[in-house]
Amino acid sequence: MVLNHVIESQQFTPELLFELFKRADKLRLKSDSCLKGKILVTLFYEPSTRTRMSFESAMLKLGGSVVSTENAKEFSSAIKGESLSDTIRIVGAYCNCVVMRHYETGAALEASKVSKVPIINAGDGKGQHPTQALLDVYTIYREFGRLDNLKIAMVGDLASGRTVRSLCYLLAKFSGNTIIFVSPENLRMGEDIKDHLNKKGVKFREEVGLDKILPEADIIYMTRIQKERISIQDYKKAKGKYVIDSKTINLIRPDARIMHPLPHVEEIDLSLETEENDKRVAYFRQAENGLYIRMALLDMILNKESCFS
Repeated sequence: MVLNHVIESQQFTPELLFELFKRADKLRLKSDSCLKGKILVTLFYEPSTRTRMSFESAMLKLGGSVVSTENAKEFSSAIKGESLSDTIRIVGAYCNCVVMRHYETGAALEASKVSKVPIINAGDGKGQHPTQALLDVYTIYREFGRLDNLKIAMVGDLASGRTVRSLCYLLAKFSGNTIIFVSPENLRMGEDIKDHLNKKGVKFREEVGLDKILPEADIIYMTRIQKERISIQDYKKAKGKYVIDSKTINLIRPDARIMHPLPHVEEIDLSLETEENDKRVAYFRQAENGLYIRMALLDMILNKESCFS
């Protein structure tokens, strides 16, 4: 169960996932300064709130230090033309681990090939976002007590959504799951993911309408339409097509859960009272879980003698 670079969800076995869950549960109750003296660099070429801040908070809660840039595309030597490989070789000399978000698919893998310290992929273009998938399955496990025999509806911009891609890889490791892809025709899930699910024997289907699948799903995983990654024509076709509001939430079973990687925009329109009191609304618990799963991940990668070995 040795981890170095974290590039894609496929790296994680069920055994490794449950080890991370165990560590996250313990760190939720009591953290430790087990990473004192270690430095984390968060190198973000794209904006982020939850991912960057939760990694930085995780490192600080474990006693480590953080060096951060939230707009490396403009406020680093990249603006002068420095290659990603050179940046990683330089930055790696200043720290023990780099958490990187980049606008190009495959950037994390490229960085890992030249880095002397662990690289953690915090999202690479339309590629993957493995640590989001980790906190997603951790949330599902905490909400349902299992990761098998579940029906998951993934809704929205599935063509651009790296979170849903990464989550599919993890859900495919468990038996009996069914995935329903709900998206406009122009933003459907990529063929590579569907091929992977077929190879793993995971049942899935594609739908265009949302309302009819809400009563049958255990998990409704909403995503926003990613305006920054698609054409304006595709955005206009999809904008406002799928919405969970005071009317559609009544179609969702009392024991189901609404998840979202956040930020949410027009695709969720619920009152503050509903978001705070309706148990079906899980996305704020989901975001909080990201802190503990990332603490567990940093502990596993950087601490030879784990906080809870």
